[in-house]
Amino acid sequence: MTKKDIPNVISILRIFLVLPIAYFLWNQNYLIALLLFLLGGLSDGLDGFLARRYKWETDLGVILDPMGDKLMMLAAYFLLGWHHLLPWWLVALVVLRDVIIVSGTFLYRHFIGEAKLKPLFISKLNTVFQILLVLVVMFSQVTYLNVLIVNSVLWLVVITTVMSGYAYVNEWGKRAWNILKGNEV
Repeated sequence: MTKKDIPNVISILRIFLVLPIAYFLWNQNYLIALLLFLLGGLSDGLDGFLARRYKWETDLGVILDPMGDKLMMLAAYFLLGWHHLLPWWLVALVVLRDVIIVSGTFLYRHFIGEAKLKPLFISKLNTVFQILLVLVVMFSQVTYLNVLIVNSVLWLVVITTVMSGYAYVNEWGKRAWNILKGNEV
């Protein structure tokens, strides 16, 4: 193992962290789940920082990092929905957005060619609000938290999820259309 592998090892550890997070959420031990989720979030920041700062970016890291993020988020959303702490329609909306983006990427690669997706600002903002919502909901189960705060973050997730999904479809749809028309290489 070289120093360049450190961010990938951190991402792999985050993927393994999904199981204990899911276990504690399933058993409604929100304090432990909250602490593990925070640890997962910090590990996400650390692996990204190391990869960019020291130029330790790898093709494997491009796959592992978002995979770890999505697995952690999906496990949290599904289980918080299962315990009726998040509405199912919100869980479905978050999953649908991801399905649309992944499907769009596969279609783009199949019909157009290489799709180097860079996260859009609205997508990064959406991720921040999705993470914040999980943290706020778990925190509300550990101690008192005004329901207005939880609902406000929930609606920020709804708005940014819709905006992010639309932005990806719009941007990549325009790119594909221009390439098919011969206006862009």
